[in-house]
Amino acid sequence: MQRIAQVIGLDHAAITEYERHHAAVWPGVLATIHACNIRDYSIYRYGDLLFATYVYVGTDMDADMARMAQDPETQRWWAIMRPIQRPVPEATDGAWWHDLREVFHVD
Repeated sequence: MQRIAQVIGLDHAAITEYERHHAAVWPGVLATIHACNIRDYSIYRYGDLLFATYVYVGTDMDADMARMAQDPETQRWWAIMRPIQRPVPEATDGAWWHDLREVFHVD
């Protein structure tokens, strides 16, 4: 199991649109998230900043993320989300969401 935290910016003018879409995420997208071994997935908004956390329970995250990226319904979902999201300045080259380093955790 691996805990993941990520951050990305959100176009201020698209906050209502983003939240409307996420109030009714497409069932196929949710099924792909689950099939790719992602659990306990949450996205929070703080102003124009989105913060996501999830638990990865698989054994090959790169393969699972590649499989997710190949899913046609997920690609359609991302085509709606990408124009309204903005990588943060700290994002590494090519990264969309910026991974955060965990500094504390307790169960």
